[in-house]
Amino acid sequence: MPRLTRRTVSVIALLLSSTLARPGGSQPSDGSQGAAERATSTARPTQEAPGGPAAPPSPLAAPHPQKIDPGRTRESLEKLTADVRRLGGRVGVLALDVASGAPLAAFDERGLYNPASNAKLFTAAAALRLLGPSYRYLTGLYGDASSGTVAELVLRGSGDPSLRTRDLWEMARDLRATGVRKVAAIAVDQGYFDARYVPPAFEQQPEEWAAFRAPVAAASLNANTVLFTVRPSKAGQAASIAIDPPGFAVLRGNVTTARRGTPEKIGIRLEPNGQRLAVHLSGNVPEGGRAVSLARRVDDPRLVVAYALKEMLQEVGVEISGEVRLGGEQQKRLLVAHRSAPLGELLSALGKDSDNFYAETIFKTIAAEKRGRPGTAEAAAELVGATLSELGASQEGVLLKNGSGLFDADRASPESIVRLLRAALLDPALGADFIAQLAIGGVDGTLRGRFRGWSKERAIRAKTGTLASVVALSGYILPPPGRHPIAFAVLASDIPGKIEPVRRAIDDFIGSLADELWKGARSP
Repeated sequence: MPRLTRRTVSVIALLLSSTLARPGGSQPSDGSQGAAERATSTARPTQEAPGGPAAPPSPLAAPHPQKIDPGRTRESLEKLTADVRRLGGRVGVLALDVASGAPLAAFDERGLYNPASNAKLFTAAAALRLLGPSYRYLTGLYGDASSGTVAELVLRGSGDPSLRTRDLWEMARDLRATGVRKVAAIAVDQGYFDARYVPPAFEQQPEEWAAFRAPVAAASLNANTVLFTVRPSKAGQAASIAIDPPGFAVLRGNVTTARRGTPEKIGIRLEPNGQRLAVHLSGNVPEGGRAVSLARRVDDPRLVVAYALKEMLQEVGVEISGEVRLGGEQQKRLLVAHRSAPLGELLSALGKDSDNFYAETIFKTIAAEKRGRPGTAEAAAELVGATLSELGASQEGVLLKNGSGLFDADRASPESIVRLLRAALLDPALGADFIAQLAIGGVDGTLRGRFRGWSKERAIRAKTGTLASVVALSGYILPPPGRHPIAFAVLASDIPGKIEPVRRAIDDFIGSLADELWKGARSP
C-alpha cells in the first residue's frame, strides 16, 4: 500500500464526509445493523454506531464492502475477552467501519476504563482543532538594552516542550549579536501557565525522579530533566561526567574507572543546594565500557532554564553581574525569539513516542491560548470536552484530569475513543495530521516492535497505552483500495499480573481484523 499522504487522506475524508455518515447522521436501513450485531460478543447487541445513526446508504456506505467475515470476527473477539478474563483483567472493545459507522465487534464498549496513554488521542485532537497544525511556540528574551547593557533580561516562555540546550545557546549567541555585552540580572517569566508544575495525578508517585514524571512549565528546557553522561577513561582514573543542561546541577563525588570486565555500578543522589541542585555520583564503570546516561527530573523548571541561560551567556561573552530572579517585568522589548517546529510535527511525540511531558504541556497550551493566561489543566480538560462535542464525538464516557493519561487520572470508554477516531478521520481539516502523528505498526514509535507483519502495508496506525495494570490500543486499520478504514479501541485494565500476555492477545485480535480487511489484497 502506498504511504498515506496528507493529500490522499484529505481527499478520502472529503469524499467520505460528503457522501457518507457523519457523526450524528442516521443509521442505514438495509440490514447492515443485524449483520454487525451478529459479529459482536456483547450480551446487549450494539443497536447504534458511535456518533449516532448514519445517513441513508450510498455506494460507498455498504455494510461490509471489505468482505469481513462476521463469524471470524466474533471468534477473534471471544478469544480476546476470554484471554483477558483468564488473566484476571477486564476488557472493553469496539471496532467499526469508519465510512458506514457499522459496528464490527463490540464488548463492554461503554464501560469506563483507565485509558493510560490513549488519553493523548483526546489531547492531540483538541490541539489540532483549537490551535491548528501550523501553531508554533515562541520563547523570547526580553529587556531594555542601553549602551550594550540590559538591567534585567527576562526569558519568557509560552510552553514550548521542544526547547533544547542548543536552542537556548543560539538565543544567547543571537543576543550578543545585537550588541549586548552585559546583563545585570536574569529573570524567568512562567506566567503563561499556572504555578502548578506537577500535573494532576502525578503526585501519586512523589518520590519518582525518573524523567517521565517531569514537571510542566511555560519556560522549560530539555523537558525539565537533567542528563548525566558518564564515560569511562583509563583504569584507576575518574570517569568523565557531562551534565546537560549546564549550570543548574552542581556535581559532588565522582565515578571511578575500573578494570575491564568489572560490572558497571553507578549511584546517584540528589539534594537541594540553595537555588540549585547538588548531585552526588558514586560507583564505577569498566575501562573500555559504554557511556552511561542517567536522566533525572527537576522540581523547579524556572531555575533549570535560568541557570542554563546564565551559563550560555557567559560562554558567548556576555558578562552577568547579578543573580537569577523568578518573575520579571511584563513591559519589555523583545530582543531575541526562538520559534518551535509546527504543532503538527510536535504531535508525533504524543502519538508515536507517547511523551508525557509533551502531552501535558500541549494540554495546558490549549487552555492558555483559548481561555487566557495562566493556562490550567482544569481549563484544558473543559476545552477538550467541548471540542469532542464540536467534532460530533460526544463527551459522554470521557473523564479527563490530565492530558497524558499517566497514573490513575483519566477514564474513557472504547466507544468514546472510537467516536473521536471516526470524527477525526471524517474531518477534512483534521484527518491528515491526526493520522500522521500515530505510530505505524512494525515501522516506528511505540509500535516499531509490534505488527511487524504489517510494516509493508503500513496499515495499522494506533496509539498505545501502558500502565502497571493497564494495556490499551486504539487507532485505525487502513484499507486496500476500494475498502473502508476500521476504527478500533481496546482497553484492558485491572490486570493483576504481567501485562505482556494481554498485549499479545490484543495484538492478535487487531491482527485478525486486519487480515479480514485485507483479505485477498495483500501481495506475497
